[in-house]
Amino acid sequence: MSTGLNSHPEGQSGQSKRRRRVVVGITGASGAAYAQKLCTTLVRLGHEVHIVITNYGKRLLHDELGMEGVQLDMLCGLPEGTTSEQARDHGVVLHPAKDVGASLGSGSFRHDGMIILPCSSNTLGQIASGAGDQLLTRAAAVALKERFPLVICHREAPLNRIDLKNSLELHDAGAIICPTNPGFYLHPQSVEDIVDFVVARVLDQIGIEHDVSKRWDQQLADEQVKRLGAVE
Repeated sequence: MSTGLNSHPEGQSGQSKRRRRVVVGITGASGAAYAQKLCTTLVRLGHEVHIVITNYGKRLLHDELGMEGVQLDMLCGLPEGTTSEQARDHGVVLHPAKDVGASLGSGSFRHDGMIILPCSSNTLGQIASGAGDQLLTRAAAVALKERFPLVICHREAPLNRIDLKNSLELHDAGAIICPTNPGFYLHPQSVEDIVDFVVARVLDQIGIEHDVSKRWDQQLADEQVKRLGAVE
């Protein structure tokens, strides 16, 4: 179950600038741009990234990003043509989706958090039921039992009663339910700004220091007050 990498986190110490080991799960719900921004940001910041993509997740990357197969260079911002083996030199490991015996499926594999972005209703239900016959759902079950941060970014609307019950079940089990809902108070000017807002909130959930999106601070609040005053 060796990853071939030398980083061995010792849990969540709160040292935000140290190198983190993060697990990223990608499913078939729309939102490939979120996953791409998350992976490229983690790599850019020097963190170790372990990726598992479901079959529908691979179709998502094709449909929304134009990928042929899983292109780690495009997904993680690596040099063009980077292979899976070469990606390890950049701290990126791609795990087979059906290999429940991979390192991610063991509680002895320590990491700083798992993020499922985007998360489909299908995967949400599987995790809530305790199913672990695929690596992504097994890794999520491990995160829950080991009390690792598990951030589930459900991307669906509207939600039916089953989705709501599954979300509550996972919340009560210790997961963080972080829907891909953007805010508009920072006045986004592009789709990229909206994507950045969501990814920034996701990174906050596992304590990753970043510069992805502006934060609402007193200066921004004062500027908003001035704008409102001008309107009145």
